[in-house]
Amino acid sequence: MNDTQITLTGLVGGDVTLRELSGDRCVASFRVACTPSHFRDGAWVRGTPSWHTVKAWNRLARNVADSLHTGEPVIVHGRLVADVWDREGKPQTSFEVVATSVGHDLTQGTTVLTRPA
Repeated sequence: MNDTQITLTGLVGGDVTLRELSGDRCVASFRVACTPSHFRDGAWVRGTPSWHTVKAWNRLARNVADSLHTGEPVIVHGRLVADVWDREGKPQTSFEVVATSVGHDLTQGTTVLTRPA
């Protein structure tokens, strides 16, 4: 496939929402704030954050909902997907990341993996 793959590092920007769907399927949604920083004149300067919506499905969704909390550092890898719709005759587009992998950013701290039973 010719999907656009993307990796984000940032902070969880709010609660993770988990929706149960039919047929034992579920989807988790959350936002990630990515704030660039660079070293200028002897000090670190923070840029403007960019916000990204992330969706995870099924087993990954359940693990994300059980593991991530607001403000925690994360790394997200997945496909960048465009959602196009029409609003009052004008096309609108939003982008979201459909995650294939999500984890805590271990450059910011430690974590413990617990495997589900």
